[in-house]
Amino acid sequence: MGPGGIATIIAASSLFVIAVAISYAVIRIARFIDEAKVSLKAITDETAPLIHESTRTVGLVNAPLESFAKITKNVEDVTTKVSDATSSFVDKGGPAVKIAGALLSAASVSRSKKKKKAE
Repeated sequence: MGPGGIATIIAASSLFVIAVAISYAVIRIARFIDEAKVSLKAITDETAPLIHESTRTVGLVNAPLESFAKITKNVEDVTTKVSDATSSFVDKGGPAVKIAGALLSAASVSRSKKKKKAE
């Protein structure tokens, strides 16, 4: 066997080792992809009911919040009406001022009568 035959055997052996290494890598990558596929399916199967339940929970929470918003709006309206009524009642020359003036004058008349009786 000559030098060309030995070189051919070495080249063939090298190509065989490279082919085995590539085959091993491809098999490992295929197994990794299969495991990733199984994991992704499991996550998807578990996530769909969780999302459905979360949507239901948000719906259940929103219903009381909507009624609370209505109640808050009604309280705001009542507060505004009471504030308007109070401010119009207490304005200068309004009924509250007239009633207070009448009570003060009645009280001062009552005091002056008591002082006159005491003297």
